[in-house]
Amino acid sequence: MYYAILSEDVADSLTLRQSARPAHIQRLEDLKNEGRLLVAGPHPALDTEEPNDAGFTGSLVIAEFDSLEAAELWADADPYVAAGVYQKVTVKPFRAVLP
Repeated sequence: MYYAILSEDVADSLTLRQSARPAHIQRLEDLKNEGRLLVAGPHPALDTEEPNDAGFTGSLVIAEFDSLEAAELWADADPYVAAGVYQKVTVKPFRAVLP
């Protein structure tokens, strides 16, 4: 089943994000290579593709896991969590309907 992992950043998280980004991206690449990643990406702080110094307000990952508990464990192990980027992480079941 798919699970949506919705994360909210702490204020001024850009520097924290940059330091943990390579490890964060590698985990997403691993999900993609396993055929389990539906979509992943950040929420820009500004209404633009490249918010520059404004940074991001959070992230969304939708991926396949065996259970809610497995998705929560994966989310808890995110390098952004360890780096203090996220102030809140919510994991919910997700059902893809369209397209």
